[in-house]
Amino acid sequence: MTRKPSPLMAKLRRRFHGLYWQQLALTIGMVLLTLALLGCGFFAMSYNYVRSETANAMRQKVEVVAQIASSYIHDGDLSHNQDFYMLASFASTAADNEFIIFSADGTALLTTDESHAGKSFRLPNDIRRKVLKNLEYSGAGTLDGLYEDKQFIVAMPIFSHVDHSISGIAMALAEARSLTALWRTALALFWLTGVTVLVIAFIATSYTTMHQVQPIHAMVQATRRYAGGNFDSRMYDYGRTDEIGELAASFNAMADTLQQTEQQRREFIAYISHELKTPMTTIAGYTDGILDGTIPPEKQEQYLRIIADESRRLSRLVRRMLEVSQLQSLDLTHEKKKFDVCESMRRAIISMEHKIRLRDLDVEADIPDDSLLVMGDTDLITQVIYNLLENAAKFATPSSTLYLGVTELNDKALVSIRNHGTTIPAEEIPHLFERFHKSDKSRSEDKDGVGLGLYIVKTILEQHGERIVVTSEDGLTTFTFSLQLAK
Repeated sequence: MTRKPSPLMAKLRRRFHGLYWQQLALTIGMVLLTLALLGCGFFAMSYNYVRSETANAMRQKVEVVAQIASSYIHDGDLSHNQDFYMLASFASTAADNEFIIFSADGTALLTTDESHAGKSFRLPNDIRRKVLKNLEYSGAGTLDGLYEDKQFIVAMPIFSHVDHSISGIAMALAEARSLTALWRTALALFWLTGVTVLVIAFIATSYTTMHQVQPIHAMVQATRRYAGGNFDSRMYDYGRTDEIGELAASFNAMADTLQQTEQQRREFIAYISHELKTPMTTIAGYTDGILDGTIPPEKQEQYLRIIADESRRLSRLVRRMLEVSQLQSLDLTHEKKKFDVCESMRRAIISMEHKIRLRDLDVEADIPDDSLLVMGDTDLITQVIYNLLENAAKFATPSSTLYLGVTELNDKALVSIRNHGTTIPAEEIPHLFERFHKSDKSRSEDKDGVGLGLYIVKTILEQHGERIVVTSEDGLTTFTFSLQLAK
């Protein structure tokens, strides 16, 4: 049975698996790997360099000793030759190396190392064979246990000055520890530098990572507050202009949008509640009055008409809401086709003829006789023109003139609808295309409207990638929208 970790352990596990520790571990790991690779390379190169330089220096010294020993070996036993011993001892002191002279068969004849003076020992056969074969030897060893610590050895043959035959072997020795003293000092300096770099990397990475993670933590907290319905929280950009600063700015923009959407949602619910409550209360009240006899029979027909009107208004509201939902889900990217916008304008005027006559309006139509082809959905653009004409007729002064015209500008067709009526306040123009927006005046005069006509207009034009602008001065209000000309 798997044991569930405690909340504290789960929190610690999330913390140590967070971005901060991941970034820190990655940086420290990269630094350690780099130091390890550099250390191995430095170890190999520096050690080989020190060893090569030491071998070259010892080779030169043992070569001089071999030349001096050449005449002395030919003249007699070296072990009792004080002159050669003094020369060899002087060379040992000056070169900081010990020297051993062997006979050609490997017997030790003389050594400058006082700890082995007078001892009888031989040169290891493997070293002797290499010297006789290669005329040189360099390596490390203890000479078959003669030395407790490893010695760095360079050996060369001694040639007779008479017949140039090999009459002995000269060997120079240096303690391996002294050989690597400089290398160890350099290596210690390298590791000290490496540790310093590691500490600096840790501090720098910790600071920079925390600098990056802190805004992210703040965003997480703000997101949780949003999930709880609190949209007032905003991100602080910490004065940064990098990606984190841009993310904070985008986050705040998203928060503004969410807050605005939430506000619109609340307004939408409040409006729907109000719009549904009023007719439903009316319908229910008058229906109950008819059923329980409160309303006399002679007035029932009047109240039944009111019930029918309110029912139709509810039906229009629901139908318009469904229409908006369907429009928002449309994708007209591949649905645009060529059509004659002039024909759409004529159809809209014909459809509006009855409402225009009811308000005793004149129509000034500036529509070319020839076709003007544009790109879009002919039914939806016709609906845009109809909605704008209906809106213009609804708020036009009775017996005034409606204008409907189209012009060409660059690669666009500009359709304009104009009426004479009450000037729309400048502060209200940006809100005309919002859902369920009605001015106080329109509420009082337009009992049948649901406040979705202009919102539908804007939605259709946005689906076409087009714009609409409104101007209103001195009672003259003009709606103008654009359409892409067909090529």
